[in-house]
Amino acid sequence: MTPTRAEFLHLPAWQQTLFYLLAALSLGYALFRFAQRARLWWRGRPITWRPDWVGNFARYGIGQRKVGTSRPQSGAPMHLLIAIGFMALTVATTLLAINTYSPVKFHQGTYYLVYEFTFDLLGLLLFVGLLWALVRRIVFRPQVAVSAPQDFWTLGVLLALTVGGYVLEAARIANQPQTWDHWSFVGHTLAGWIGPISTAQYLGVWWAHIITFFAFVVSLPHLRLRHIVTGSLSVAAAPPYPMGYLAPIAMADVEATGEVGVSRVDQYSRWHLLSLDACMECGRCTEVCPANAAGKTLNPRSVVLSLRDALGTDEAIAPRITEEALWACTTCQACVEACPVQIRHVDLITDARRALVAEGKLSGSGATMLRQTGSTANAWGARAEQREDWMRGLNVPLARDRTKFDVLFWVGCAGATDPGAVKTTRAVAELLGKAGIDFACLGREEACTGDPARRVGDEFLYQDMAQRNATMFGKYQFRRVVTACPHCLNTFRHEYASVDAGFPEGVEILHHTELLNELVQRRALRPINLHQGTTTYHDPCYLARANGIADAPRALMGQESALDRAGEGWIPTLESDIATGPLVEPTHHGRKTRCCGAGGGRLWMEEAPDQRPGEVRARELLATGAETIALGCPFCRIMLDASVKQVTDRDVRLADVAELLRDANA
Repeated sequence: MTPTRAEFLHLPAWQQTLFYLLAALSLGYALFRFAQRARLWWRGRPITWRPDWVGNFARYGIGQRKVGTSRPQSGAPMHLLIAIGFMALTVATTLLAINTYSPVKFHQGTYYLVYEFTFDLLGLLLFVGLLWALVRRIVFRPQVAVSAPQDFWTLGVLLALTVGGYVLEAARIANQPQTWDHWSFVGHTLAGWIGPISTAQYLGVWWAHIITFFAFVVSLPHLRLRHIVTGSLSVAAAPPYPMGYLAPIAMADVEATGEVGVSRVDQYSRWHLLSLDACMECGRCTEVCPANAAGKTLNPRSVVLSLRDALGTDEAIAPRITEEALWACTTCQACVEACPVQIRHVDLITDARRALVAEGKLSGSGATMLRQTGSTANAWGARAEQREDWMRGLNVPLARDRTKFDVLFWVGCAGATDPGAVKTTRAVAELLGKAGIDFACLGREEACTGDPARRVGDEFLYQDMAQRNATMFGKYQFRRVVTACPHCLNTFRHEYASVDAGFPEGVEILHHTELLNELVQRRALRPINLHQGTTTYHDPCYLARANGIADAPRALMGQESALDRAGEGWIPTLESDIATGPLVEPTHHGRKTRCCGAGGGRLWMEEAPDQRPGEVRARELLATGAETIALGCPFCRIMLDASVKQVTDRDVRLADVAELLRDANA
């Protein structure tokens, strides 16, 4: 006899009809509720990108890439068990339906036996994950998790479905045993405990399980678990842009609408509105937010939930979230990197900032920075001639003296103005000269990239700066651009092209640690020789997280690592990074680095003494016991220099990696 099982075992025709009627009603209701939400999403602006539906869904939906790389204490292993188990049972049900309603009957023989064993095993993953989630919420009550009665209903109905499925399997075996039933090892074990049952008892178990399933379907649109649908759509349709990218505003759109940025929820794109409904309120975004950790009012999860609650209304965004919270964001992208369903919190915040700036709502030192950038093309307000002050005593080649060279050394506003950053600039110039690199600097021809203005919310000042620089770039021929500023790097790599200010095809944009590491590998420079445990390295957000550059600076310091070996395809956990060498790593490093607090224009804004992200980061770096903090960003240097002095009396050196390399090559 061929191993198989009967479909609708013992179910009379009228009960089968009732089953189909209830299925149609429950599924119809769920689809109706989701369609209501979809109408709200559709009120947003059309998306301007072509989604990679299949690839994104495979990576982030089925592959659970973001979940699999989260920290264990965030509940990631638990969620993975639930996700894998749920997807497995969905596949099992789908295969059974195909066999039932298609002319080809394959649910038999060896396939059937493998099917029974495999999905019995995978169902246990779901059972264990659900129990774990229930105990976690009742006993451990993690601070980041939000618990509501509906959450316990969700876990309860899923547990009932999981256990009910096994009990139904056991009832079938107990009612109609077969010699191959041991392949269904869970059901077979339970059947032994139950003992023989009647047909009426079996039908009672069958209907209990089916009604539980219909209750789950009907309640799905009202539960956080709706992210099974909305989250799948969100990750599938997510923008293809890197985390450090902000979408430009076209002047034609402003002229057509009379509005800049986003002041009401329906002004976001349709995908951004969908992503609000994809949020399962796990709190990972808030858990990693540096502003929130420093005690500020910004709570990324609350931003998403507040905007979601405003869907379908004309309510203004700023009063709902508060201007204070909007300005607190450092745009470090930690929330975006942590989100399993690809919500882009920074987009939501910066678009709202654009509207505030257009309305003249930015005041104080932030507004001063915008005025300085507009009048001097320097965020610090320094005159163009002062951009060459750092060159004194050095033989630095200038681009205006020749039109063609191999490397353009982009200094940036901080690198030409801030005393600490000038040390880095001089070190890089000395190293390039020592290695025999054909490079040149723009000097007084250089203007701010516009990044600080853009992150604060002045999009058109940014575009003015971009066009000004693009015109200047057109005067010269070069193959590579190197900069010591991750913010300039990010703007050049990801954003200038979107406002028609990109570099000619083939021009390579490098962080100075990448080029310097290349020179060390070519033996044009000697490597840094650190003493074990005396130095720690602070990863800048816009370098490690937004641009995946974490290995190059470590390689310069003799650290063998795999922090960004495969870019976004491999994001390490904090506890298990593969890294050996003289550096002592802080808890948060690589793509999981913690922000210094300078991004998003915060470098130019006043901070309450007890709400400085830089001090939180400084304490973590100092906890390593290192005597030197190595850096790769002028913004980070400014913030951490002040913060370290606030939190310790120890004599701790802050030095850019380029300075350490310059010392090694003196």
